[in-house]
Amino acid sequence: MSKSLQTILDTACNSIRDQVGRGRVADYIPALARVDIQKFGASILTLDGEVASYGDAKEPFSIQSISKVFSLTLVLNRIGDELWKRIHHEPSGNAFNSIVQLEMEKGIPRNPFINAGALVLSDILLQGHKPESCLVSFLEFIHRVSNDQSIIIDEEVAMSELETAHRNLSLANFMKSCNNINHTVKDVINFYSHHCSISMSCEQLNQSLLFLAKEGYDPISKNQIISSEMARRINSIMMLCGHYDASGDFAYRVGLPGKSGVGGGIVVIVPDVGIICVWSPGLNKNGNSLAGTSALEAIAKTSNWNIL
Repeated sequence: MSKSLQTILDTACNSIRDQVGRGRVADYIPALARVDIQKFGASILTLDGEVASYGDAKEPFSIQSISKVFSLTLVLNRIGDELWKRIHHEPSGNAFNSIVQLEMEKGIPRNPFINAGALVLSDILLQGHKPESCLVSFLEFIHRVSNDQSIIIDEEVAMSELETAHRNLSLANFMKSCNNINHTVKDVINFYSHHCSISMSCEQLNQSLLFLAKEGYDPISKNQIISSEMARRINSIMMLCGHYDASGDFAYRVGLPGKSGVGGGIVVIVPDVGIICVWSPGLNKNGNSLAGTSALEAIAKTSNWNIL
């Protein structure tokens, strides 16, 4: 690589600084409405452990829907392809919390990354567990893959999620009526809202998901987190479905598999190279970080990283 990793990151991020502060924070979740829209961080971690960071890369933020990557990993480790009997793996083309689509498809979510799909993942993870112990296990997995015991759940965000979970309650109740939710709706929503409220920085997210850049193997901890086959499937679904109804636009602009969250974070996988995370709380109309998406496009162009 002719340019240093830090030069690539600095050049790309400096080129889009005028977009930081644009968009709108996720103000429908009260705890997220107070996040400073001027925050911006980015970090790259390569498979050989090289790190480049920019701006607020060390500051924790609410990962929100990025947590669905962790829950999908855990579910695929537990039941493998049996999952696809309860969730499809197709792009939605609709908003991430669409009820209309779920009703048309008889309670089977279009993919694991829309809210309905993530609620089914939560239901599967609850099997054989009480919500409290399930959440402890989830957080233990995060600690293990990140090699960082300091990562916590932001209880203020979790309470905000629960207080405004009306649409998610509707989705879960509808799927319950279609026999696609086995536990109580209350338990599913509680567990889901809490794992979406995990707080992590760009650097911590990179470490925790590095295994997806190396076919399920974490080269730093030397652990096989998930099989290579399942890791490839996660990356494929991230490419097709990782950015709500703007997944096609993101793939066109960035050309790499990734997952966004309404906390303003986006994680992107660069197969056989490493991982990139950006954070900027201002969201575009699709619920993806506005400046973050532009930064990732600039990083992809500056580095010439792509899936081809």
